[in-house]
Amino acid sequence: MEAGSREALTRKKRIVIKIGSSSLYHGETGDMNLAKIERLVRAISDLKGRGKEVILVSSGAIAAGRQALGHRKRPETLAEKQAFAAVGQARLMMVYQKLFAEYNQTAAQVLLTKHTMINDGSRYNAQNTFEELLKLGAIPVVNENDTVSTAEIPYMDTFGDNDRLSAVVAALVGADLLILLSDINGLYSDDPRSNPQARFIHVVHEINSELMAMGKSTSGSDVGTGGMSAKLEAARIATDSGTDMVIANGENVRVIQEIMEGQERGTLFLAHKSRDFDLMRYLNYEY
Repeated sequence: MEAGSREALTRKKRIVIKIGSSSLYHGETGDMNLAKIERLVRAISDLKGRGKEVILVSSGAIAAGRQALGHRKRPETLAEKQAFAAVGQARLMMVYQKLFAEYNQTAAQVLLTKHTMINDGSRYNAQNTFEELLKLGAIPVVNENDTVSTAEIPYMDTFGDNDRLSAVVAALVGADLLILLSDINGLYSDDPRSNPQARFIHVVHEINSELMAMGKSTSGSDVGTGGMSAKLEAARIATDSGTDMVIANGENVRVIQEIMEGQERGTLFLAHKSRDFDLMRYLNYEY
């Protein structure tokens, strides 16, 4: 079943790709890794050239703001986070628009909040906006609107991190595949950094309580926020909504093409659309 499942990824049409801050910035300085972002844009543009529809969920606004304003440490207060995001979101989008234009592609900024998704009218409008942008051939670049969210890490009025946000977007647009690019190779039976005997898991057929217990809510990066627990929660949302999901290492963005060629990269979570799937329940973290 493994080979067949991987081969089926080559036929996916509507793809959501999430890339984390740790994959977009230099670990030594926290500055934007322009070479890697250019390779990411090239990979997405190539998918578009193959007739795929692509939505990019990109972290990095706060880190971009830190760089622009000369702050090397992570912000400690909500006001700092929102100020950095206000500066950084514009800078990050400017880079994406410039690079996508070099490959004759049009990037469109979509900023979401949890409130947008909870409200029936605004959620419906967001869904229509995505559909129209994809129909027009644009590449939506999505991030949470950190400048107006009341908290970035707690779950009060936010998605918590872009892992969950990308899964919500995938469910909203009926994506065929969600690819989470992070600083890890995929799912292990334990943290491989502390346990060398940790076993790598290639395919997940069902997300159960035992699997969720493997999640760790820590991150080894100074610029990212999402740990493995967030990725497993994202996998639950995606697979229950009918979307396959792959967690893979974003160190080399060539992994996107390799996944789409059916190669065994990362951990594949197989979709099992649930009759009882209710996006509103997931948005309220009642699982």
